[in-house]
Amino acid sequence: MSGNKTRAEIIVITSGKGGVGKTTTTANIGVGLAMKDKKVALIDTDTGLRNLDLLLGLENRIMYDLVDVTEGRVPYKKALVPHKKFRNLFLLPTSQVKDKSSVNPEALMKLCDEMKSEFDYILIDCPAGIEQGFQTAIAGADCAIVVTMPEISAVRDADKIIGELGRADKDNIKLIVNRIRPQMVEQGDMLDMKDINDILSITCIGQVPDDEKVVTSTNRGEPVIMTEDSLAGRAYKNIVRRILGEDVEFMDLHKDTFLRRLKRAFGMN
Repeated sequence: MSGNKTRAEIIVITSGKGGVGKTTTTANIGVGLAMKDKKVALIDTDTGLRNLDLLLGLENRIMYDLVDVTEGRVPYKKALVPHKKFRNLFLLPTSQVKDKSSVNPEALMKLCDEMKSEFDYILIDCPAGIEQGFQTAIAGADCAIVVTMPEISAVRDADKIIGELGRADKDNIKLIVNRIRPQMVEQGDMLDMKDINDILSITCIGQVPDDEKVVTSTNRGEPVIMTEDSLAGRAYKNIVRRILGEDVEFMDLHKDTFLRRLKRAFGMN
């Protein structure tokens, strides 16, 4: 961590509905920032339904959890689990057996306040929806990243989340659109980015294609950003660069699909 930086940027990663890749996004951004030599803490606040430990391959290393820390049983440093490959990346897992009311907004804000001098970035993996767990997770965040998919129900739920963030006076909100299938977009079976931008009207920092390597890498406990030949991995690397302030063009996800269809039309496949 650079000597002149006194506090972490605290980013909450949220979504209106489950299953859109919010935890996958948290894991990949966390690893990506660590790959850029940033000191990163990931806090899983999805109490009762934790998964971030699995995605990072750390499920067998957990001794204490977020509830132990916020209830004062152990200091946070004792509950942090260091990543096996990136020593500047740490996970603070939550409990699998408690419910989301076990951690309140004040306790999480106090914890983030305690941690922020130690890290460059603190990423908070938020439970889906707008209930108690959401209110807790967003409380201490400087910035929110909303993850959605190019489907009308997911975008409508994202719109609701953006409204809730606004009501909580969170105005630094960015968007990541996950699991884009270019061919379905071209056929009109998925929303295109113009539609999504028109509906949500927030800055998009990520367009992640649907990629089966995400599933295989997740099963190995290695986020896809660590995989060399993955389009999704490349998209996550670009997201990290944008978070760090770089101006990075979006990949043309439709180009490959169009070329494949053109080749097929001319019998070249």
